Amino acid sequence: MAVLTNSANKKQTVLEREQTPNTKFDTVNMVELRNVTKIYANERAILSDVNLEVKKGEFLFVTGTSGSGKSTLLKMLYGEELATGGEVTVNEYNVASLRGYNLSLLRRRIGIVFQDYKLIQQRTVAENITVVLQAQGYTRKEIQRRLEPTLKLVGLLSQANYFPSQLSGGEQQRVAIARAIISTPPLILADEPTGNLDPDNSWQIIQIFRKLNTFGATVIITTHDEQLVKRCNHRVVKVCAGKLVNG
Repeated sequence: MAVLTNSANKKQTVLEREQTPNTKFDTVNMVELRNVTKIYANERAILSDVNLEVKKGEFLFVTGTSGSGKSTLLKMLYGEELATGGEVTVNEYNVASLRGYNLSLLRRRIGIVFQDYKLIQQRTVAENITVVLQAQGYTRKEIQRRLEPTLKLVGLLSQANYFPSQLSGGEQQRVAIARAIISTPPLILADEPTGNLDPDNSWQIIQIFRKLNTFGATVIITTHDEQLVKRCNHRVVKVCAGKLVNG
């Protein structure tokens, strides 16, 4: 089994767009799904013989109705769910073959944004954003070096010392995005990031993801907001009856 290297001490920030040399992240495809099937205990196949390639640096929307399997597909990319059949590959690593430390290191290179934010209510914006870096052993100096440009990118520099309860829904989602990107992951996964937001806030959130994509990040977003998708000129696939079709 290949052992992933820990890049916690590498000097890089989102705005500087520095790239840490890593052969596994120089491949053409960031994500590959080969004949993937997902069957739950009730024998319902939510995904059936799904194939997908997402190139490095691509921006992809995954659409579909609620319960269609969008979130399941995303979870399989970081090992939260395992495919019943087929193969899920992220940067040439078969996700199902990774365990423990190796799976943890892969996840450190994936920025995950959840619809329900998952913020710690007793911690400030800055603390919520940096908690992952602290857990990964980054130095205080490196954390501070990354924090300010990340706050600027998501438009929360003046709210760094606020608590989640003092923020709007759109601002809380920005905190969740900042937390996901502060380690400069090459792959960003966002599960319905605009699901609880009004159209204006939704568009602002999408613009942050689009900017990250211009920095070189691969971005995959699940959404059921067809109107939002139409405003963007990005690739779209739709989950329909367990299959993936071009949107």
